[in-house]
Amino acid sequence: MSRRAEKGGSSPFAPRPGLRAWGGGLARTMANIKAEDEIILFEREMKEFWTKLKSIYGTEQINQTLALRDSCKESIKALSEKWSKKLKEGDLMIDKIQEYRNEILQQSQRISENQEHLTEVKSNLNQEEEQKKDLTDSIQELKEELMKKKEVISSKNKATKERVERLCKSKVLFEERLGLEIRRIHNEQLQFIFRHIDHKDPDKPYVFTLSINEQGDYEVTSCTPPLDCIAEFQLKVRETNNFSAFVANIRKAFTALSYK
Repeated sequence: MSRRAEKGGSSPFAPRPGLRAWGGGLARTMANIKAEDEIILFEREMKEFWTKLKSIYGTEQINQTLALRDSCKESIKALSEKWSKKLKEGDLMIDKIQEYRNEILQQSQRISENQEHLTEVKSNLNQEEEQKKDLTDSIQELKEELMKKKEVISSKNKATKERVERLCKSKVLFEERLGLEIRRIHNEQLQFIFRHIDHKDPDKPYVFTLSINEQGDYEVTSCTPPLDCIAEFQLKVRETNNFSAFVANIRKAFTALSYK
């Protein structure tokens, strides 16, 4: 190995930098020339093609073909514009239809809501009608019950009035024969006052008060002096309705009490 090689020097056969640059430029130049040649060759072939085509078909026929081609292009262009316009109109129509569908859907929803509300209103009206009917029936029942009570009260009042009239008619008889005085006091009560019972004190009064209760029966509300047998006499007059015997028995009881 030589001394230059030992020092790391380049080989005499290695390419130098200047040569590498020149070689690259040459390659590019050759490529450009080749491309230009190909373009020139293509243009020449095209000219030859048109020359042969004219010689075969003629210039007029080619012009007609070109005119037909241009007419077809125009027709296709017009048709394309027409169909493009139709497509746009179709898109607008689709949008309009979709808008109508949305409006119809909203209307359907509102109708459904209104129907539900109407159903609820009808249900409430039916309930109110039922309540009204129930109230009317209750009022009618109350009226009938009130009429019955009025009839009962009227009947009792009539019976009471008849009894009071009988008692008043008996007043004179009782006063003359039994030394009895009858007074009408508050709350439609009658007070019976006996005298000439106590032989030691003929003017001493023996008194009991009588009324007619809600059931239309005789009821002794007070007795002076008290008699143990008054409840028995009251029960008996209710059973027999013999008022004269009732008054006579009370007088007998007062007379017996005066001798004790």
